[in-house]
Amino acid sequence: MMRQYFLFLFTLIAVFSAVTLSAQDPRLAVQYMQDREFEKAAELFKILSEKQPGNTYYLNQYLECLMQMEDYNLAEQTLEREIKRRPNDMELYATYGGLLERMGKGDLAEKQYQKAIKNLPTDRVSIMKLGSSFTKANKYDLAIEVYEEGEKLFKDDRPFSYNLADLYRRKGEASPMIYHYLNSLERSPSSIKTIQNIFQRYLDEEGFKELQKQLFKRMQTDQDNVLYPEMLAWLFTQKKDFRNAIRQVKAIDQRINDDGQRVFNMGQTALYEKDYDNAIVAFNYIIEDKGRSSRYYIEAKKAVLATRRQKITDGFQYDVEDLKVLEKEYQDFLEEFGYSSLTAEIVKELAELQAFYMNDMESGIETLEELLKYRAIRRDVLAKAKLKLGDYYLMSGDRWEATLLYSQVDKDFGDEILGQEARFRNARLSYFVGDFEWAQSLFDILKASTSRFIANDAIDLSVFITDNLGLDTTAVPLGMYAEAEMLLFQNDIDGALALVQDLRTEFPNHKLEDDILYLEARVFEKRHLYEDAIKKYREIVDEYPEGIRADNALFAIGRLYEEQLKDYEKARAAYEELFMEYNNSTYSIDARKRYRILRGDNI
Repeated sequence: MMRQYFLFLFTLIAVFSAVTLSAQDPRLAVQYMQDREFEKAAELFKILSEKQPGNTYYLNQYLECLMQMEDYNLAEQTLEREIKRRPNDMELYATYGGLLERMGKGDLAEKQYQKAIKNLPTDRVSIMKLGSSFTKANKYDLAIEVYEEGEKLFKDDRPFSYNLADLYRRKGEASPMIYHYLNSLERSPSSIKTIQNIFQRYLDEEGFKELQKQLFKRMQTDQDNVLYPEMLAWLFTQKKDFRNAIRQVKAIDQRINDDGQRVFNMGQTALYEKDYDNAIVAFNYIIEDKGRSSRYYIEAKKAVLATRRQKITDGFQYDVEDLKVLEKEYQDFLEEFGYSSLTAEIVKELAELQAFYMNDMESGIETLEELLKYRAIRRDVLAKAKLKLGDYYLMSGDRWEATLLYSQVDKDFGDEILGQEARFRNARLSYFVGDFEWAQSLFDILKASTSRFIANDAIDLSVFITDNLGLDTTAVPLGMYAEAEMLLFQNDIDGALALVQDLRTEFPNHKLEDDILYLEARVFEKRHLYEDAIKKYREIVDEYPEGIRADNALFAIGRLYEEQLKDYEKARAAYEELFMEYNNSTYSIDARKRYRILRGDNI
């Protein structure tokens, strides 16, 4: 009995060891290959290929080992034997051609390659395998021949269009690359974004001209296919030709009787790129042509107002009459749609237009007060209106009404974001009027805010007060600077600049010099003089690299280049400098994220 037990145990161990060894063979063979121990690797791959005769990977690895050992005769014998066994596997002929080429027999190699191509079966898998084999060997022309032969076999010029397009891309031949990608798009319309990304990455100006030419040609022969005007609209968008881009999406919208979504989105893109006239054309199309039946009707109405306002106010190039016309358009909108949560943003925009640009703070306050009367408005919308109204009261000099509104929101929302925002505004108000110790105590609490923006601003102001309070026997310089910041907040730009000039005169070479530069840069920003603002910010970074404003200034430089000047390369450089040189900055996380987005990372 004991003897039978040991016999069973021995058999079990032997079987287990064999299974384990067998499972380890492929890994061991690969390891030998990586270590360039080709004899050992060849021995294992030969066993594996014989056990699994259909596994071309093991066979190819075995042949590669033989070629590395320069045992060409054995490699050739092996291939000839395999070809006899599987004469219809065209990949074997290609492998044989590769062997002959390494043996210096180029003519014979070409014959094997052509034999593989000319004897292809009408089988998609076989064609793909052979084409992939040539592609991996960087034999792009042969791979192209394979797929073209496949098209003839299937009597269709689309089954392998993506493969052909990719090969012509590798060869740097734009015209056939575009042709085959467009064929591929016809076969798989859902791949439009992928193909657009490829075109954006690999086409230059001449390539885009060729794409436009081919798209126009296809549109003439296939007028019902919306893919081509869709691609053309995308192409015009890349060139920032929004007039023609909008023309294309309007044509698509009319052809398929859509709800205006494409046109609305194109209008938004034109607005972002500051092509205000064409953005208005897009939004008006929805208002006038699609009418109230479109779900974008109200949004288009809002967008027209926002675009006209931005067109008038951008760069401060406007007159009183322009503003009055725009004010009337806002009022007409509110008469049509009334005061509600849906129109609250329009009400705030109208109030801002009146307060900031028409210098009619009284009308701005009245407009927001009217909004507060409508109790059916959502509490968060109401709270945001109160915060904005508090700002207007502060700007008009009524600090008590401002702090009352801020405190109401603080009480209603507590530790929610809106409550923290209200608390921050109260703290900032205390800072403006020179109550620095109380302001700092509030900022120190807000450092732990769940809003990174509030926390960052609180940290900045807390550090600023600490850095400048008590440097002298008087807090006068800090008080003058805080008052200048309040004047800037109240849109009294000349008053703010006059006060900082007084500060420079009365306290020359004071430590606040970098802060004064920072305030001057913000003035240039308010006046839309972005290049001048960047120069001031750059001066802070260069002259005061250890100061508390340096990281803020770098972030502002990146933001202006990105959002206003659209110079993404310079924006990336500024963000990179920030997170590399000031990695402890509260702005470093945002800078790194923006840098990666501008670099094209998928975030």
